[in-house]
Amino acid sequence: MASEIIKQKINSKEEEEAAKVEIWKYVHGFTPMAVVKCAIELRIPDILENHKTPMTLAKLASEIGCPQPSLHRIMRFLIHQKVFQETPAGYAQTAVSRLLTSHAKNSMADLVLLGTNPVILAPWHKLSGWVLGNKDLPFDAAHGTDLWGFGAANPELSKLFNDGMACDARVGVAAIVEGCPEVFEGLTTVVDVGGGNGTAIRGVVEAFPWIKGINFDLPHVVSAAPASTGVEHVGGSMFDLVPKADAAYLMKVLHDWADEECIEILKKCKEAIPQDTGKVIVVDIIIGGEEDDDLKGVGLLCDMAMMILTRLMFTT
Repeated sequence: MASEIIKQKINSKEEEEAAKVEIWKYVHGFTPMAVVKCAIELRIPDILENHKTPMTLAKLASEIGCPQPSLHRIMRFLIHQKVFQETPAGYAQTAVSRLLTSHAKNSMADLVLLGTNPVILAPWHKLSGWVLGNKDLPFDAAHGTDLWGFGAANPELSKLFNDGMACDARVGVAAIVEGCPEVFEGLTTVVDVGGGNGTAIRGVVEAFPWIKGINFDLPHVVSAAPASTGVEHVGGSMFDLVPKADAAYLMKVLHDWADEECIEILKKCKEAIPQDTGKVIVVDIIIGGEEDDDLKGVGLLCDMAMMILTRLMFTT
């Protein structure tokens, strides 16, 4: 009996110590995001990628133009986080850090810069008030306007937002055109509704060159979109009129809006496509069907982000 009590006390103590470690991770939860942002701003992934071979601390510090002691601490942390690796010859890239290079086709660096931007971080401090019933969304409460209004009035944030969404679009479109090419069979025109800077529809047109792409978004968004062969940029509101096409493509758009607004968007898409042969292609995140716990965790993180930015949640 006495040994059982001692064993329970030991287990309880071990659980408490493990719990303390978890709390410390929450205390410093912002640190990994901030240090990765620092690495991007210092161009560390780009420098290592361009160098081709591992770099010593001295060489990397010289290339950046910074003191070695601070850089050593940054790299020590990011190596522990498995962002970079350390070899006998010096620091080297990993699969993670290659996704943080600025010019890689599948780069996610802009998503990190978007997520760490003070404008996006401020609404998190308003989350509890919204849960308690404040009518303003956390983003609206933090900035006095909604995400779309803020972007229209702040071109720099608008560009950062669209660049970040473009990172996501590149990954998503690649998976769709490779895994579901039959979706685009028989189509000659596709309108990407809420297409941002045109990354998604450009990926579709590159995969299926016979398709004419229409990138449709708010005027201030498409005015900054780069020209692309086979893609026409059209400015407007999806609540007013969607350009005519064989198919309307909605990638991670509907989760930004309430049910009533989603119905209106889908009605406008229906009006834009042929009655008998038209398609509405919806691509979005669904929470609950993941077999991989890490993927489920990412989905839940995205759902929390939707809670502070828009009125919607991901579908379950």
